[in-house]
Amino acid sequence: MNFLPLYIQYPAWIKPEIFPNVPALGLLRWYGLMYVFAFGTAFFILRKQFREGALDQKGRLTTEDDVISFIVFGIVCLLIGARVFSTLVYSGEEEYRQKPWLIFWPFDTKTGKFTGLAGMSYHGGFIGGLLGMIIWCIWHKRPVWQWIDAMGVSIPLGYTFGRIGNFLNGELYGRITKAPWGMIFPRAEEVNETFSTSKEWVQQFAADCNLAIEPGQRFINLPRHPSQLYEALFEGVVLFVILWILRKHKPFDGFLGCIYTIGYGIARFFIEYFRQPDSNLGFRISPTNDVSIYTNNSMANLSTGQVFCLTMIGFGLVLMLVLFFWDKYKKKNPEKFQYHETEKDKAKRLKWEKEEAALKAKAQAKKSKK
Repeated sequence: MNFLPLYIQYPAWIKPEIFPNVPALGLLRWYGLMYVFAFGTAFFILRKQFREGALDQKGRLTTEDDVISFIVFGIVCLLIGARVFSTLVYSGEEEYRQKPWLIFWPFDTKTGKFTGLAGMSYHGGFIGGLLGMIIWCIWHKRPVWQWIDAMGVSIPLGYTFGRIGNFLNGELYGRITKAPWGMIFPRAEEVNETFSTSKEWVQQFAADCNLAIEPGQRFINLPRHPSQLYEALFEGVVLFVILWILRKHKPFDGFLGCIYTIGYGIARFFIEYFRQPDSNLGFRISPTNDVSIYTNNSMANLSTGQVFCLTMIGFGLVLMLVLFFWDKYKKKNPEKFQYHETEKDKAKRLKWEKEEAALKAKAQAKKSKK
């Protein structure tokens, strides 16, 4: 008879704070650090593509300052969209609608404790970031879909760190599972998402996992899918590898952005069957009303995230079709889309070329001395 536990206990040494119980330093959290890693990774990959010529435009120079300006503006818009969507769509708290300034208030309104901007929505970030990139490109007269393609390749690997941050926070865990890699997340107890031991199915579930129920124990925390790690792998690493391979073989501008949108939507849609829906929202679409969010009883039960993912997939497919025909039209009428260098751009290009020549001369001089 096997008495080994068929589950994994969430590591007790992992805390949301990097330096728990240390004055001042206790404000530093893993989740925030993962955001820094995420944006830093995205910038590194975007700069790599810039140096490969992915942002080149005939007759117009792109500099590293342009790349920094583009990604910073996009990140700001992403954070605004992510926060607004999280509070108004996922939170469900009327307080944010009545007092919208609290959306960006980093302190608990009751205790005054610093909490940061707790709660971000990927889909809100997607909308905010997309609008931000479009606005920046129009304002700076850059080819919108060429720049969005480069950003689409840059996002997934950075996104991986965001989901690792969710794991380190012990949040956004999955539905209960008997799989041997199922994990018991302490946070489930903190938010009262445990199960009554008086129920026969709970007793059987615990027994199947070799999870002991102590005498007198009224509630038990059951193992769950570590869905944050599933997302980090498939929506992050795997999607990045696909886009990185395709980046030099795109048939038209906007293709990579569409592949990212469709690919993320598909990966997230299926992973949502393992991830627990928000308890305050439940399923957006369900054949019956009496459905548990803790188990996967039917593929027809769709969460809020899945509805948004289906929207992403549809949007990506339609956009890809539109951009395909738009590209054919541009190739038939190239004279309508020629870029004419302005005096400002010419001065900028000449300045950059002069600086590049000086750097090369300096490097050559050092080489000669050796």
